[in-house]
Amino acid sequence: MAEISAKLVQELRQKTGAGMMDCKKALKETDGDIEQAIDWLRKKGIASAGKKSDRIAAEGLVDTYIQPDGKVGVLIEVNCQTDFVARNDAFKSLVKSLAQQAATANSVESLLAQSYIGDNSITVDEFIKQSIASLGENIQVRRFINFALADATPGVIDSYIHTGGRVGVLVEIKTITESAAGNEEFQALARNAAMQVAACPNVEYVSVDQIPTEVVQKEKDIEMGKDDLANKPENIREKIVQGRIEKRLKEMTLLDQPYIRDQSISVEELVKQVKAKVGEEVQVSRFVRYILGEGIEKQETNFADEVAAQIGAK
Repeated sequence: MAEISAKLVQELRQKTGAGMMDCKKALKETDGDIEQAIDWLRKKGIASAGKKSDRIAAEGLVDTYIQPDGKVGVLIEVNCQTDFVARNDAFKSLVKSLAQQAATANSVESLLAQSYIGDNSITVDEFIKQSIASLGENIQVRRFINFALADATPGVIDSYIHTGGRVGVLVEIKTITESAAGNEEFQALARNAAMQVAACPNVEYVSVDQIPTEVVQKEKDIEMGKDDLANKPENIREKIVQGRIEKRLKEMTLLDQPYIRDQSISVEELVKQVKAKVGEEVQVSRFVRYILGEGIEKQETNFADEVAAQIGAK
């Protein structure tokens, strides 16, 4: 039997709109032949020859779930086809329930296979299918990530959602004691750090020392190859490049950004202020940012042409 890769399962899912577990089963039954798998799904009544499933789902929402104690957090992106459905209360409710459900999952596949928290008689995948039927659009859980503080690790996980669910950030901050973790200033730092990440799309790392060596080398190679340095002596080029690299790396790091609420200080200085107030070490340990639809090639269609095509097909 051919190996069934996650990429193949995802491709079949995009072509049919069927659930991930159904797609995986179909591919196993057809030895990995995607066309036969489509037919298998259709024969089972799981996929149809209709148009909903082949439309690109690039709209939707980014949302979060934070456990009441602040020890677990989730950032999730769920896609649909139109902004109209993305603003529908039923879709918003679906995304919120999926964010909470994802707190105990380690992949999209495992999430879809779980019993749905709102109705244990069905799986998450089956609940999404019901939502597709009621809302009339393709719906896909594109991605999610969950942060969980290790046992006995004081700290807090918080999030920020910007522009109506088009940008979302999840942040984890650690300290030494639970007393400090419960401090109002410490709690506020987590939220402000999340807002900072949302406002700085170029930020990818917490600090310069977290930037991988290969990324630093790539930036250096780019700078060394720039035309304005071509005629400079080697030692001069090295000094100019070093200065440029230091500036570029700081542009990529959270702690080196001017604080959005007070441009006179950096985020690193803000962290130091909070550290002084709580009397303990404070560390922004990690963050992740999702931008709705990033990397998805959106399908450009003319509505009038689409209607005419549908009429002609009847």
